[in-house]
Amino acid sequence: MKPKAIWNELKFGERTFFPAVRILEEMKEVVFDKSFLKHANMDMELYFMFRDVSKDGEDEKRIKEKGLRYDITIMPAKRLGLEFVKTAGHYHPFLPDSDITYPEIYEVLEGEAHYLLQCREEERGTEKITDVVVVKAKKGDKVIIPPNYGHVTINPSETTLKMANWVARAFSSIYEPMRRKGGAAYFELTNGEFIKNENYEEVPSIRFLRPSATWIKEIGLSKEAEMYELLREPQKLDFLTNPNLLWGR
Repeated sequence: MKPKAIWNELKFGERTFFPAVRILEEMKEVVFDKSFLKHANMDMELYFMFRDVSKDGEDEKRIKEKGLRYDITIMPAKRLGLEFVKTAGHYHPFLPDSDITYPEIYEVLEGEAHYLLQCREEERGTEKITDVVVVKAKKGDKVIIPPNYGHVTINPSETTLKMANWVARAFSSIYEPMRRKGGAAYFELTNGEFIKNENYEEVPSIRFLRPSATWIKEIGLSKEAEMYELLREPQKLDFLTNPNLLWGR
């Protein structure tokens, strides 16, 4: 059963969930078109985050026992001046006693999404972006955010984007590095052009990938099967809490 949602609440299974709402004021540092901000309503609601979603109490218990969290985000079609509406962008924390960060997996439930991923390394206090990837996804597509990549989700369409994600329960997003840089390494404009963020010294050219190229086949996912139902095959989600299953070093 697909979730039926309105923006201020989500009906899912037997339950109703209410969102955390991201407004423009919280995004002003990472918006490309600064002239747009001068006249914009800073209370504009950009997207709606329904966290820790489950269909019933039994599923909730099973999700927690696996150390996981299932979220749904709804992003209406909007424009931020010259730029498409997008998420604030964040990096993931490192696993304890490790140099590898937690991965994440997304599914497009409705609409379209462009996932902009960037690999960030730090050496002697200096940040370096070593890889930038854009994955263009449509309904049913699954996209994995691999370890050591931050990401931004963009809604490049005229329809509402609804997406879900599985992530480790210990996960807490890290927003400050992208906020400090004024956004990700590239901005996607409404004319389809990707513009380099001049606050980064050097960044590689964008690699454009299909969703099937991002480790989806390795964990046995298909476009037809809903990602929530992985709860019935929980071993397929073990890589979220133990990334070495896919990215062993």
